[in-house]
Amino acid sequence: MISTSQPKSNIHPWCVIRQLPNMQRLVVARFHRRHDADGYLQLLRQLLPTTNHVVVFDLTRQKFN
Repeated sequence: MISTSQPKSNIHPWCVIRQLPNMQRLVVARFHRRHDADGYLQLLRQLLPTTNHVVVFDLTRQKFN
């Protein structure tokens, strides 16, 4: 049985992030499946070839107000 008592802020753990200067990063999109994140990454690389993007698995829990 799947527990539903966990916060739903991390139901999309696969992130496409944009790498910024000074070790900063910006989450561009979140996905439930790695395959979806990889497909989005390919699209971003075609549209923005000079910008650095990467797929990461994010387990951190974020609190939303």
